[in-house]
Amino acid sequence: MVSWTVFVSGDSYNTAGFSTRTGILDTATDEIRKSIEDIPLTINNSRYYAPDLNFWGITFAQDDTTFYATAASNNQTHLIKADYGTWEATALKTNVECPSLSPDNTRLAFKKRVSPGPWRLHVLDLTTMTETPLAETRSVDDQATWPNNDTVAYTLDKQPWQLPANGTGTPTKP
Repeated sequence: MVSWTVFVSGDSYNTAGFSTRTGILDTATDEIRKSIEDIPLTINNSRYYAPDLNFWGITFAQDDTTFYATAASNNQTHLIKADYGTWEATALKTNVECPSLSPDNTRLAFKKRVSPGPWRLHVLDLTTMTETPLAETRSVDDQATWPNNDTVAYTLDKQPWQLPANGTGTPTKP
């Protein structure tokens, strides 16, 4: 599975901020979804409709069916969990952007809007939904990655950095 996100202009609802288009390519079948904007999204047990709804930052589970992404609307971001096969999505948590699934599929690294900030990297345990702020205190506007189950990596000031995924330690250069 491959995904991409592009920034677009010209959306009539977009008076401030930005608009995106995110697509998915299934490399096993060559099926392409040029945009995921048509995925039915449930927020707080209700089907959600909004002209300003944007998606970005897809990360796939090992099963190539489950994926997580950011959905944004009405000045709020949501972590969504989606199913490629049934083409449905559910919001799990607010204030989550650019999720990245751990290799063992149990945790997500993400950036969270904080004050002062604007961003701080966190890890979310998908079983307990417990957030752990990472030891990086500088603002990181990046979609982190997992070189292994114990480490989160990211870019800051055009330099690579990594740190433990459990909230301890200090950032180091790989």
